[in-house]
Amino acid sequence: MLKKEAKKITGGLSKPSKMPGPAYNLPASQCITGAKLVNVEGSTCSGCYALKGRYKFKNTLIAMARRLAKLHDPRWIDAMVTLINGRHWQKPKPVFRWHDSGDIQSAKHLTNIFEVCKRTPATAHWLPTREARFINLMDPDVVPKNLKIVLSDHMNNQRVTPTWWPYTSGVTTEPKQVSCPSSKQGNKCLDCRKCWDRRTKRVIYGKH
Repeated sequence: MLKKEAKKITGGLSKPSKMPGPAYNLPASQCITGAKLVNVEGSTCSGCYALKGRYKFKNTLIAMARRLAKLHDPRWIDAMVTLINGRHWQKPKPVFRWHDSGDIQSAKHLTNIFEVCKRTPATAHWLPTREARFINLMDPDVVPKNLKIVLSDHMNNQRVTPTWWPYTSGVTTEPKQVSCPSSKQGNKCLDCRKCWDRRTKRVIYGKH
């Protein structure tokens, strides 16, 4: 499959300036759980970054809506693999983030992501989510080894976190609790790979 065709089928990838690699996003307004939490004071979705700033640019909104509409295309998996693996003379993307905006839409969406990860073994994938409904009956051992699914806290400064899933993340308003280094290095990941590394069980981000 040609890259041009793959972009048309999937809606293309996104390129967050913070990330050390490409990403894929959907409209934050279409998050299932996040759309409820955004109206809850003190939640991690309150003041959501993906509902403001560059995410409100017309071209960005159009691109995200296009990606959402393409999720059910039967060629979606093949197309995503093409974009992530690159062509035969290109190196596969070393790291990939799922949903710098938006979240899992269905169980089928998640199993499709699994298949993409299996077929891009040279890439480390990171998938943060608040959609526990799609993973709470899942054995972590069935998740592709190159994919780290991180269950995100619902509330800022949350002290009690789920114990049934091995990888979690939180948001804090207390600077000393932050374990993500990006705020000290120009809001960029640079060499840090905690979010992709399965040896890191929990990451705490500063509220932004």
